[in-house]
Amino acid sequence: MALRLGDTVPNFTQDSSEGTIDFYDWAGDSWVVLFSHPADYTPVCTTELGQVAKIKPEFDKRNVKVIALSVDNAESHKGWISDINETQSTTVNYPILADGDKKVSELYDMIHPNSSTGNTLTVRSVFIIDNNKKLRLTFTYPASTGRNFDELLRVIDSLQLTDNYSVATPANWQDGGDCVVVPSIPTEQAREKFPKGLTEVKPYLRMTPQPNK
Repeated sequence: MALRLGDTVPNFTQDSSEGTIDFYDWAGDSWVVLFSHPADYTPVCTTELGQVAKIKPEFDKRNVKVIALSVDNAESHKGWISDINETQSTTVNYPILADGDKKVSELYDMIHPNSSTGNTLTVRSVFIIDNNKKLRLTFTYPASTGRNFDELLRVIDSLQLTDNYSVATPANWQDGGDCVVVPSIPTEQAREKFPKGLTEVKPYLRMTPQPNK
């Protein structure tokens, strides 16, 4: 069964480029971005893994660990990592799961038989998992389109903000931008709750400066 937003993600133990990983233990109290790849030595994924290595400090700042997955074995991963480091001018600084038996791929519904990757390879999925092991976002990309990791950071910023304040984030929101006051708070109460100000565009659409900035 496919995972749905808000589900507790399943634990697993699997080999990786950095040794055996028990997912829950490895994640600890961090958020996690788990992203999958059809196979090693694929061109678009090579650029993606390199990009994630380059911006890993941005994930670290947000208490987010990153972990990749491919169905090839750990030795193959190590050779691919050498290529990634060389061609992308970086150093891969996070593990790649070696999901040869497809245990994790099946747990997380990463194999889509009708996709262009065929019926045995993982699609290019992304899972954002919070520090309570709850699934907060999923993306599934076609093999031909590289993922936008700036968008993942934006979503993490939104999720972490809205977990802690009674706001939502509007279209194209960026960190530091105005936020939407959630509908459950009456306007007069919202004026007290958000001392930076409240703009009532419509009774159901109220904006306030980002509370934690």
